Order: sequence, then C-alpha cells, then structure tokens
Amino acid sequence: MTQQDKAAAFRKLHEGPEILVLPNAWDAASAALMADAGAEAVGTSSAAVAWAHGYADGDVLPRSALFSTISEITRVVSVPLTADIEGGYTDDLSELAEVIEGVIGAGAVGINLEDGPRDPGLHARKIEAVRKTAGDRLFVNARIDVYLRGGSGDEALNETLRRAEFYKGAGADGIFVPGPVDESLIATLAQEIALPLNVMGRGGAPTAERLQALGVRRLSSATAPFRAAYAALARAMADYTASGDASALAALGQGLPDLNRRFA
Repeated sequence: MTQQDKAAAFRKLHEGPEILVLPNAWDAASAALMADAGAEAVGTSSAAVAWAHGYADGDVLPRSALFSTISEITRVVSVPLTADIEGGYTDDLSELAEVIEGVIGAGAVGINLEDGPRDPGLHARKIEAVRKTAGDRLFVNARIDVYLRGGSGDEALNETLRRAEFYKGAGADGIFVPGPVDESLIATLAQEIALPLNVMGRGGAPTAERLQALGVRRLSSATAPFRAAYAALARAMADYTASGDASALAALGQGLPDLNRRFA
C-alpha cells in the first residue's frame, strides 16, 4: 500500500458507520504489536513519544526525534499512521510548514494538532498553514483542549463548539475533544460538530460500541498503553532490584511475540 493509498484509507476510516478504535504507540515495537493485534490504523501519543525519549510532554521534543519515530514505525507497520505533533513544535507558520513536510516525508498520513493554551486564532492559522502545505496528503485532526484544561458546563460546551466550527473553516478534517466521559455531553458534541468527532478513552468513558451509537467516529487510547506497559515494568523492576530474584520479571515477559522474527 502506497502512502497515498494509506492516506485515502485512513480518511475513509472516519466515514463510519463503525468507529475507528485507534491505539497510540511510542516506538516501532509498540506500534507493531498494536497493528498485529488488529488495529486498522495506529497513532502516536506525543506524551508517550516524549517520555520514551526522555523529554517532558509540551512541545519540547526535538523534531529529529519526532521524524525518526514516525519513520521507524512506518517501516514496520503496513496500516496508516497518524502522528500526534502537539502544537506543531513551533508557533512560526513557515517553520510549521517544515515540520509538516518532515512528518509527511517520514510516512505519516495524519496528524493531531492541539490548541492547548494558545489563542484559537493562532491555532486556526496553523491549521490553514498545514492544509496549504499538505493538501490532501494528511488527515488534520484539530484537538480542542477546553475540557482537558478544566472547562465545564455551558461555557465549555459553547467554546468547544465555537472552536470546532472555526477550525473546520480553517481546513480541519476532524475534531478531537479529549476529556468528556458523560454520554449526554458526548452525544451533544457528536451531533453539533460537523466533522468526525474523536474522543479519548479513559476510566469511566463509554465503550467503543456505545460511543459509536452516540455518533463518535474515532476513539484514541492516548497514553494508556504506555502507562500500562511502564507501570508493569516499574513494579517488576522494584521487586528485582530489591531482591535480585528474576523469576517474577521472567514471568512478566511470557507471551511476548517473537519480535526478532517479526522485524527480520
């Protein structure tokens, strides 16, 4: 499948009726396991990628690390890859164009671009710049952080809907609203937002089947896979370094597919 074919396939996955259950990887091995488990597409988690490289989340990951991660993943998986690029790692639109060309060159066919604490007007200009650079080579998922940053009630809903329409006009293909788990709120967002809605999987959130019934088109795992893997590692290493007994550590690794054969 060519990159152009992957881009078209990824775009089609948002058309429904089935919801796109998207796991978020941080390196080639995690992405391969996700694809081999049946994922129709794989995303990266910006926080997980940053942590895996020893950086904090928040637009500080070196661009070279971003590009190499995308390239390493696309080398080992055949499904479409969408890259979480935080806020684009710059507020300079000409530099953002360079980032986008790098992302495309590394093999991604989608991006997640978050507004965070930035002015929505700046974020809309970023979306416009991405669209001008990428054309139809990227599915642009515009993330709205109103709820993630503590918003609630009618004010948060109205602001989210306002931004969604604003970003749609700027050229976004989808809207990502992380945070909400209440079914009635999610249903309202899905009904009122005129683009495919992406929500974040988290404790207390509806199942994928229920989200699909509510009109959601994409469900992201965010940092949950990274946290699950590294929480297990942290517990096992605490036992191992305290006792020197490798039995529990060895048992934890049972069942891992033969990655040497997978990557041969």
